[in-house]
Amino acid sequence: MGWPRAPSKRLAPSMVRFFNADGLLFPWPSPGLTDPRERLHVAPMTSQDDTSPAQGEFEGDLEAGLPQGNDLMADLEADVLKWKELAVRTAADLDNFRKRSAREREEAMRYANQGLLEDLLPVLDNFEMGMMAAAKDQGSMIFIGMDMVRRQFNDFLAGQGVTEIVAEGKAFDPKIHEAVSQEVQEGAADDTVIRVVRRGFMLRDRLLRPASVVVAKAATGEEGE
Repeated sequence: MGWPRAPSKRLAPSMVRFFNADGLLFPWPSPGLTDPRERLHVAPMTSQDDTSPAQGEFEGDLEAGLPQGNDLMADLEADVLKWKELAVRTAADLDNFRKRSAREREEAMRYANQGLLEDLLPVLDNFEMGMMAAAKDQGSMIFIGMDMVRRQFNDFLAGQGVTEIVAEGKAFDPKIHEAVSQEVQEGAADDTVIRVVRRGFMLRDRLLRPASVVVAKAATGEEGE
């Protein structure tokens, strides 16, 4: 009885590489080879702990390219400051947008009927001209009925925020007055409104229609004679 033979140490296929005599990688197994040890050189692969010089140089270059110590902290603080300033500016822009939107929405609601009111004013003018003709008989039912409609019309305008521009006896203001002519009138100061031809109106703090007026002017020498 012979001595027990020690088990041979075999390398797994994934742990060996085969090279031919010229140093070229040779596949294994390969047909036609009876004994690969006679024609191939077995080169065991290095373990994962082994580091080639090229790999060490690459890792050294990578570490050298990364920010170290204080430089990394300074970069992070700069990024935090940049994003903080951006957040503050964005919040301020958003707040301004909300205020502007609220103001525009309020103005749209306050002056939503401006176009309608502008179209109604000529109707009111014609109605008042008819009342002047009916005023010859103020006791008639026609005049009384028209006067009731006029009061309702004025109440409707007041409810919409419309107010009449008081012009007669006031100094001429081109912002709210529209001069149609000039006349010389004793006792009236120059550029004073002496008569209103067509009433003007304001819609809250916005001009709805200027008042058409006649303005006094100073008398010249020939006009005074």
